[in-house]
Amino acid sequence: MTMQKETQIQQVTTMLDMQNAMNSKVHSDWFDKNFEWYRAIWIECGEMLDHYGWKWWKHQQPELEQVKLELVDIFHFGLSCRINGRDSFEVLASQLVDEMSNPSIGENFPVTLESLAAYALTDKAFDAQSFAGCMQQIDMSFEELFCSYVGKNTLNFFRQDHGYKDGSYIKVWNGKEDNEHLVEVLNSLDASSTTFRDDVYQGLKSRYPE
Repeated sequence: MTMQKETQIQQVTTMLDMQNAMNSKVHSDWFDKNFEWYRAIWIECGEMLDHYGWKWWKHQQPELEQVKLELVDIFHFGLSCRINGRDSFEVLASQLVDEMSNPSIGENFPVTLESLAAYALTDKAFDAQSFAGCMQQIDMSFEELFCSYVGKNTLNFFRQDHGYKDGSYIKVWNGKEDNEHLVEVLNSLDASSTTFRDDVYQGLKSRYPE
């Protein structure tokens, strides 16, 4: 196994663990509720296509940063689809990395995205190969996916821990929104570190006005 693949498996394992934790924070018994994660995937695909552009009767410029954010959201749902209560996160991570290493690519981004949506509709599951194809066609690296996923997930936890529910959370710190602080924190850290998730949280905490 190459060092790159080993790192990717470690990163997907981390994301699966984080997804399970976030789902559990929302519903402690989330796994038993059998939520339709696949439905969230195909609906997000439709929303993403609007950001990418598909209307031939008007000029549209792809909003690539927004498309990437939507892909990260889809990965949240895809991970939730894969957690099955039987296999360890390491086993699931290895399967996902293998699939994503062989992307399924259509003639253009919308066609690949439609394959991802179609699989969710027909198989009620997550098509990691079409997902990887979408990433490739908008030049989104695995590292970027990991950083964006961990960042968004950690910020959501940070908000909850600092009064998001009761309204006491402060969203603007020293003239910058928390999302801007998150980007700066992510850019200052090593995403390959085994403590990356904790480092992101501590980086946010060190900036937050107590």
